[in-house]
Amino acid sequence: MARFRYKMQNILSIKEKMETQAKQAFADAKRRLDHEVEELDALLARKREIEQHAVEVLQGELDMHEIEDSQMARIVIDQKISEQRLRVSRAETALENSRAQLEEAVKERKTHEKLKEKQFDEFVREESRAESKTIDELTTYTYGQKVTENG
Repeated sequence: MARFRYKMQNILSIKEKMETQAKQAFADAKRRLDHEVEELDALLARKREIEQHAVEVLQGELDMHEIEDSQMARIVIDQKISEQRLRVSRAETALENSRAQLEEAVKERKTHEKLKEKQFDEFVREESRAESKTIDELTTYTYGQKVTENG
C-alpha cells in the first residue's frame, strides 16, 4: 500500500500554528483583564477606606484641613476608579476580540482537518480499487493459465 500524504499539509500546519498563537493571545488578554479587574477592586477597597475615614473625620473635631484632604482624596480616587474602569472595558474588548480570533482559527484548522480526512478516505478508496483490480487481474491470469494447461 502506498503512503498517504496530505497535499495541503503545509497549510494545515500553518493553521495549527495560528491557532496556537490565538490561544496564547487569548490567554494573555485574559491575564490582562484579570490584572485590571484586580486593580479596580483594590481602588474600590481604597475608596471605601477613604469614605470610612471621611465619616470618622466628620464625627470628630471639625478640622477644615483634614476635611479638605478627605474630599480631595475622594475626588482623586474617583478619578482613578473612572480611569481603571476604562482600562477594564478596553481589556474586556481585547479579550472578546481575542476570543473571536481564536474561534476563527479553530474553525479554519477544523476545516482543513476535515479536508485531510476526506482526502485520506479517497486515498483509501483508490488503494482499495487498485488492490481489487490487481486481485481481479491475478485471478483472471491464474484462471487463464489453468484453462491453457487443461485445454
